[in-house]
Amino acid sequence: MISEGSTAPDFTLPRDGGASITLSALRPGKVVLYFYPKDDTPGCTLEAQDFTARLADFAAAGVTVIGISKDSVKSHDRFCARHGLGIVLASDEGGTTCEDYGVWGEKKNYGKTYMGITRATFLIDGAGKVARVWPKVSVKGHADEVLAAARAL
Repeated sequence: MISEGSTAPDFTLPRDGGASITLSALRPGKVVLYFYPKDDTPGCTLEAQDFTARLADFAAAGVTVIGISKDSVKSHDRFCARHGLGIVLASDEGGTTCEDYGVWGEKKNYGKTYMGITRATFLIDGAGKVARVWPKVSVKGHADEVLAAARAL
């Protein structure tokens, strides 16, 4: 996983709604980049809803929130519509961005080993540097913690 102080790997990914998003094009704004395993699963839905509920607060702090998973744009569109999500959801179907950030790897669940996305969040400053990393995120209260860190940046 990339560490605090390193340059955030740039990317251009397709996003919900059919457009694309490029990380470096958001400078000098700050970015919260959160990686999540799968659309429409309980923890991922709660996390997306929590970030959406605080979207105006993030915007007031000059922060763009982007969620990334390997789900397709079509899946993201359904996910947004079903849950009234307002955050940007980017599709990394090929997994390159997940690998660049070090969130793709071996996971274990109920005794089974498989490859997947480790839930992690990165706060990126206006110069494109990683200011804060939350590895292995616990969803409850996470959006509030990230918002507090973004406001302090």
